[in-house]
Amino acid sequence: MTFVYWDVPAGTVLPEHSHPHEQVAHTFEGEFEIVVDGVSQVLRPGSVSIIPPHAVHSGHAITDCRILDVFCPVREDYIQFEA
Repeated sequence: MTFVYWDVPAGTVLPEHSHPHEQVAHTFEGEFEIVVDGVSQVLRPGSVSIIPPHAVHSGHAITDCRILDVFCPVREDYIQFEA
């Protein structure tokens, strides 16, 4: 799995896309509208959205947000190594 914490400024747009990973988005702060396969949901603190593999999804930050995304399997494109 890959865990990614995001600080998302209000007004940020997540363009429509899909990927082979299952994704769980957990909102800690703020409001984020997410659209998964055409179904809209507003995430608020404590809300979780489950995005199945290959599902088309998009969204935008209504307010400043703090979000944890969890991907399975590992997102190889997100891996960073530091010395």
